[in-house]
Amino acid sequence: MELSELEVFARHDDSFEIRVITHAGSGFYQVELEDVEGQRHMLTNRDKPMLFRSLDDVYLELKRAGIHRAYLVQYVPQDEMIGSGTHYQAPLTSRMPLVF
Repeated sequence: MELSELEVFARHDDSFEIRVITHAGSGFYQVELEDVEGQRHMLTNRDKPMLFRSLDDVYLELKRAGIHRAYLVQYVPQDEMIGSGTHYQAPLTSRMPLVF
């Protein structure tokens, strides 16, 4: 999903969740949208995933798109190593609300 598409989507629909994803040990962030049907869409630029170097950069782009709330999610490689699936939908244990 391109940033311009996110802006249009956010104006017409409010039933979605934005996740700011970071991987342990990485200094980059990605943005993912999940709609009510459970479809996930990565934020892209010219069909390539957008990578942000800081949360401030993420905040700036999401605010421009009209987004005011997201969740910070950190993937931890130990989950994969022990065979545990991702658990970032557990609201109190694995994601932090961001409001800007």
